[in-house]
Amino acid sequence: MEAMVLDALIPGRFQRYVALGDSFTEGVGDPDPGRPNGVRGWADRVAAQLAGQDDRFRYANLAIRGRKLPQILAEQLRPALALEPDLVTIYAGGNDILRPRVDIDTLMTHYDRAIGQLRANGATVLVWTAFSGQGSAMYKPMRGRFAYYNELVRESADRHGATIVDFWRMREYDDWGWWDLDRLHMAAPGHELMAVKVLDRLGIRHSLPAPTPRPLPVLTRREQRSANWEWTKDHLAPWVRRRVTGRSSGDGLTPKFPELARPMDIPSTR
Repeated sequence: MEAMVLDALIPGRFQRYVALGDSFTEGVGDPDPGRPNGVRGWADRVAAQLAGQDDRFRYANLAIRGRKLPQILAEQLRPALALEPDLVTIYAGGNDILRPRVDIDTLMTHYDRAIGQLRANGATVLVWTAFSGQGSAMYKPMRGRFAYYNELVRESADRHGATIVDFWRMREYDDWGWWDLDRLHMAAPGHELMAVKVLDRLGIRHSLPAPTPRPLPVLTRREQRSANWEWTKDHLAPWVRRRVTGRSSGDGLTPKFPELARPMDIPSTR
């Protein structure tokens, strides 16, 4: 696997990058009204860096917020394979794990098969472990699930020769300054940091500056209770309501970039 990562240093190593997943990869929390679906995200940033190094580079992003793992595989896997990518990123399962009931073994059997299909065509495939959430009262009860999911991701990566981006061990993200106000998605600085992490993991030289987390106010205990109430009303309650009614934040949305093209940040050479 190390040799595969070092290959990324060869100029022009990646020319067809396809990103799959949910809100994490779509870019939710990093608003940009000028882009499809109104968001940018770490994957767009990675694509711009790769495009700046090779005029032949093309990028597609099939991720849609709210999608669970079976939906991601059903909707995105076949189109991704048809694009014949040499680089694929996929992070799926987070929306499943947060449900009251989940069969992680069955879930990850399907995920493993998909990773194998993506690797079979020779693409470099990046997969993620789950965020640790150790500093979050909301995520704390789920950490056992996260850890089990991570172990199965590691097994799949070992089996198929995929490359792991180890979110679980990124202690920086314990700082809520990297996160959006909804406490579910990374804010713009969090996406900037993830782009740096991905490029560094691939061994790609890049020009992205080191980001800093957004400053957080120091709150009194009373102010913290008030902030928690506002978060519950504005973010948690709508999220729960969608779960109960079977709706999704991604209903009606289509992929940002369904076909391979030059990233928006880079002028087309065609």
